Amino acid sequence: MKAIIIHEFGGPEVMKIEEVERPVPQADEILVKMYASGVNPADYVVRQGGNEILKPFLKLPLGLGLDGAGEIEEFGSDVKGFKKGDKVYGIPNFLSGTYAEFIAAKATQFALMPNNVSFNEAGAIPSCALMAWNGMDLGNVSAGQRVLINGAAGGIGTLALQFAKAKGAYVISTASKQNFDFLKQLGSDEVIDYNDENFGGLLQDIDVVFDASPVRNKDARMIMAGALKDGGRFVSVQLPYPFSEEFLGILAKKHAEAKMIRRELDVAQSLTDIAKLIEAGKVSVVISKVYPLEKAAEAHAELETKHVRGKIVLEIRKED
Repeated sequence: MKAIIIHEFGGPEVMKIEEVERPVPQADEILVKMYASGVNPADYVVRQGGNEILKPFLKLPLGLGLDGAGEIEEFGSDVKGFKKGDKVYGIPNFLSGTYAEFIAAKATQFALMPNNVSFNEAGAIPSCALMAWNGMDLGNVSAGQRVLINGAAGGIGTLALQFAKAKGAYVISTASKQNFDFLKQLGSDEVIDYNDENFGGLLQDIDVVFDASPVRNKDARMIMAGALKDGGRFVSVQLPYPFSEEFLGILAKKHAEAKMIRRELDVAQSLTDIAKLIEAGKVSVVISKVYPLEKAAEAHAELETKHVRGKIVLEIRKED
């Protein structure tokens, strides 16, 4: 089978399509015939050699890809609830990659994909959706609250915005001006330009901040912390970017909490719940562009601009 493998860390050019042996699922695993893989910021972070958290785990050669969708080809003896041919979406085993024609992965990391989307759309969902879902849970988002989504036009942000709206929250999004109309169409009640010199003055009485931006910005983080209500919650996706003492001091005065998203959640159940929202028409998938597998380098180069609307997808095989 074909898969993208890296034998050295570096730019997009280090990704090579190779013929590799098709994996065999273990007792608790499924073998997925892959149709699509999402392209996520963590993919190019891994390709470049990792960050403070990932570096110790990266061993070459290495596959890339954090999520995807396909059909179940085989399954192990301990797997229940799936059958051959089921259309599924989910995340791979840690650092095993999804830029491949087949992957073997723990069955607990996959769920039946929404029945009203294509493989390309489903492949774009899992990783970002799980982070956004986790963020809404950690922020304890509920109806009537004022929720700020920073970096709302990206893969995580577009989903977080819609999850918050589905919970009945009043959503304020930050983005560049060219994304204002787009985010309002997704349901954002207000949109603020993060480049506005009066950025801080436009934010007030926020119950929950969800920082979905891939860009580390100390000043913006401090401003958003200052906009929180007493007892508010600040949740960030920027795992390698710890909260400063100064930042935590601002929150302490407000009796507010700061949390980083985490991986300790029921992946299959979360993806099942997310699929229900998509099937109900409460959440839509935003795809910026679809690239064939052989153009993965171009996909990475575009994503690294950090100005992609929604998600980029690698189409591994055409849908029937």
